[in-house]
Amino acid sequence: MTLTDVKPAIEGVAELIERGARLELGGHIPETFMRADLVVVSPGVKLDQPALVSAREAGIPVIGELELASRWLRGRVIAVTGTKGKSTTTTLAGLMLEKAGFRVRVGGNIGVPLSAQVDDSTTETLHVIEASSFQLQSTDTFHPWIAALLNFSPDHLDQHASVEEYAAAKAAIFRNQTADDWAVVNAEDQPAEHLAATSRARRVRYGLALSDEGFTVTDSAIVERRAGVDTSLVPIGAVRVPGRHILSDVVAAAAISRTAGADPEAMRAAVSGFAGLEHAMEVADTIDGVQFVNDSKATNIDAARRSIESVPSNLVVVMGGRYKGGDFSSLAEPLSGRAVAVVTIGEAAPLIEAALSDVVRVVRARTMGDAVRMAFGLAPAAGTVVLAPGCSSFDMFRDYAERGRAFKEEVRRLAVERRATREQ
Repeated sequence: MTLTDVKPAIEGVAELIERGARLELGGHIPETFMRADLVVVSPGVKLDQPALVSAREAGIPVIGELELASRWLRGRVIAVTGTKGKSTTTTLAGLMLEKAGFRVRVGGNIGVPLSAQVDDSTTETLHVIEASSFQLQSTDTFHPWIAALLNFSPDHLDQHASVEEYAAAKAAIFRNQTADDWAVVNAEDQPAEHLAATSRARRVRYGLALSDEGFTVTDSAIVERRAGVDTSLVPIGAVRVPGRHILSDVVAAAAISRTAGADPEAMRAAVSGFAGLEHAMEVADTIDGVQFVNDSKATNIDAARRSIESVPSNLVVVMGGRYKGGDFSSLAEPLSGRAVAVVTIGEAAPLIEAALSDVVRVVRARTMGDAVRMAFGLAPAAGTVVLAPGCSSFDMFRDYAERGRAFKEEVRRLAVERRATREQ
């Protein structure tokens, strides 16, 4: 086995070396790929690299970790994809099924990789996994029992060659399903419906305001609607995380877990105990009446829009990072009448300013610390500051998690400063 990377050094490979793995670092050697029986790529590795193209042309299989692991599982797979909401939906669906007594392993693109679940997989195991476009584009035989597509909008165009390539990667979640499987689709997201149209699986539809059969929301509860009869699953009051997009994720999780066999009591217990994920509409603190919300996982423009729409008024948005594609001007409508200012950070700051300065006040910050303090100064009494970047983090941070932690740390420092000022 050979492990190759363009980086000159990588960590955590001592055990592989002890087991006989050979390292090739600092670049890919084409001859190594041409001698291989199988090439397995990490998520995010571009498949159009010359060494990979040559291997495929020579008939050498090139697959990803998700594909490799799925071939060895003994349990069934429940896979969740979409542009936004995957982590919340995957986590909550797993919790619902655990509460219902199923043997569940949650992971994939979050938590435990699917390859690390193989040894623990049994015929009774349900593997509830988040599947990214990078993972799905390198699949071949991957076959989820339940496949869910939450939504679709342009994203990762810094990695995918086109919107069409990104869409094809997402649609691959349905490729190998049969009439014995299930496809869970957001009926209120037309692009998602379109991508799922070719699936041979039985269709389960959900939405926040469905008028026909499926999973939807009434004034008091998330319900399953069949033949005009609503079965109450989860009271709306049990949902503890704010935002209509989060509520949509909860409905999706209900649809998935109910399809897999969860009972309403288990679903209610899971939702009432779920306080949300870190970096997903996470309340960081309230300082002098101003609430700070960390939504660092809002890494594309559509996700930022959902964050913005979660706050009705008196909003200041911290936005920016490395541009991934999309139109910032599409945020003008939700910002108008809702936001008092936008504070920009990172490489995309000029793009955001050009797109939104005619609609809302836009100011530029150099660091996250500056952004937090500027946002606090701009926020009105009882206002809300939301970190909704609409961009990736790689210009300033290692990943969205480091960015979110930096935001929370600066909020913590601001709270300490304000307390010290009041005590003087």
